Amino acid sequence: MIWKRSAVLRFYSVCGLLLQGSQGQFPLTQNVTVVEGGTAILTCRVDQNDNTSLQWSNPAQQTLYFDDKKALRDNRIELVRASWHELSISVSDVSLSDEGQYTCSLFTMPVKTSKAYLTVLGVPEKPQISGFSSPVMEGDLMQLTCKTSGSKPAADIRWFKNDKEIKDVKYLKEEDANRKTFTVSSTLDFRVDRSDDGVAVICRVDHESLNATPQVAMQVLEIHYTPSVKIIPSTPFPQEGQPLILTCESKGKPLPEPVLWTKDGGELPDPDRMVVSGRELNILFLNKTDNGTYRCEATNTIGQSSAEYVLIVHDVPNTLLPTTIIPSLTTATVTTTVAITTSPTTSATTSNIRDPNALAGQTGPDHALIGGIVAVVVFVTLCSIFLLGRYLARHKGTYLTNEAKGAEDAPDADTAIINAEGSQVNAEEKKEYFI
Repeated sequence: MIWKRSAVLRFYSVCGLLLQGSQGQFPLTQNVTVVEGGTAILTCRVDQNDNTSLQWSNPAQQTLYFDDKKALRDNRIELVRASWHELSISVSDVSLSDEGQYTCSLFTMPVKTSKAYLTVLGVPEKPQISGFSSPVMEGDLMQLTCKTSGSKPAADIRWFKNDKEIKDVKYLKEEDANRKTFTVSSTLDFRVDRSDDGVAVICRVDHESLNATPQVAMQVLEIHYTPSVKIIPSTPFPQEGQPLILTCESKGKPLPEPVLWTKDGGELPDPDRMVVSGRELNILFLNKTDNGTYRCEATNTIGQSSAEYVLIVHDVPNTLLPTTIIPSLTTATVTTTVAITTSPTTSATTSNIRDPNALAGQTGPDHALIGGIVAVVVFVTLCSIFLLGRYLARHKGTYLTNEAKGAEDAPDADTAIINAEGSQVNAEEKKEYFI
């Protein structure tokens, strides 16, 4: 009786020790998220383990591994590590059906478990843009739709035009037939104009399975529009005798045909002097008869546009030479002002004489202008000499020789008269003139 009692006490003592030790043993797991087609690692750890077995089972409660022994015939499942403190397994080529709650069991008394949820992300398919038909006419309403399928959870779609995000769009999410993934679509509506021609409209799909590298689809717009026309003159102040080039700048899609030039509603009046080359009207040298309204017309398959330019030919400005003063022996002064007509780029006061060391390509002096100035100076000089001679001729006088002056030294009046009379006999011979 005493022996039985002692055996019972010993049995309860051992069970107490086992129970006390198992209370410090807990399996630890973590939830796992993996992209569809990737590999999931399931790890179960026990910090304090007295050689108790560990086991992994799938959501269907099928045993995958018991310690280091594989229990389910699935080539995708492999053992990573097995010890008394850890049991890790891998599941490769994960599919959406693998998603669920996996259980790690520690076979103590009682059995202790820990749950790990495996989340499988569905990768969205490459997006597609529909609704664009080329070309689109300016002013038309365009509706573009971007669509992607297979995302889990539902993907996010964003629109961009010229790198600027468009916010006012429609968004639609639909569950796929497998009831696990989603098809997402977004619609963009806007009215196009000529500034949209050549613009890239981008649909961007963002999803956590894409590792911060979004998928994109792009559509380049082609917009047809009527030409826009502008006339650009080669000079803002056209002058008589100058050339003038009028450039007809036309833009359109399709590209406008060769432009048509008219003047005052009719054909160009002087084709020999008004030459049309491509989009340019070249008037070789201007005169007052060229005044009028010039019109440029551009046409494409969409329509026609025109622009007008009113030409007013200005007179060439006159430049006065500085006053020239000719010195004289008399008090008379001759002042001459000469008006020289010059071209717009040449001034009489700023004409430069060619430097003999100048380069051959430099513009030479205007020889006709220099010759004209020399002729004017010579003419003014001759006129001055002539006027001076006339003045001196009016004041001509006579003078007596030394013999005639002898009458002034006579001692009395009678002798002076005799001397004077005698001197007048030959007065004509002794008279000299100064011219």
